[in-house]
Amino acid sequence: MSTEGRNTTRMMIFVAVLLAFTALVIAIGLGLREHAPGNMGAGFLQGAAIGLLAILLMAWRLSKRPDRATTFERAWTQTGDERDDAVLTRALAVLGLAAFPLTAASAIAVALGAEPMIVLTMLLFAQIGVGGVAFPVINRRS
Repeated sequence: MSTEGRNTTRMMIFVAVLLAFTALVIAIGLGLREHAPGNMGAGFLQGAAIGLLAILLMAWRLSKRPDRATTFERAWTQTGDERDDAVLTRALAVLGLAAFPLTAASAIAVALGAEPMIVLTMLLFAQIGVGGVAFPVINRRS
């Protein structure tokens, strides 16, 4: 059975989803630039651009050198084996367990008078940090 058509179809689907995602991000970003306070729209667009570049880099690495791709790249793109999926699942479970106390601490900080935008920024970075530490630790231990 030929697999030639599958790669072309998969690439077309990937490009279509990528274009739809980019259009949605631009629409949301422009809406935030118009109506949101401060530089929220510009920050959203910059963060989305960095995320989009990361996705494109992972896709390129997986298509050109799948044997050199990292565990995270294989797990995140769902091209890995059971171990890669298990590592990602366990890391996301740790992040989920940490999300509730981090969010509760943020709510308490806002209730005590902290600036909400700063607290939300700190919450986001704390959750990125927990995920960024959990994945390599679990990857190393399993």
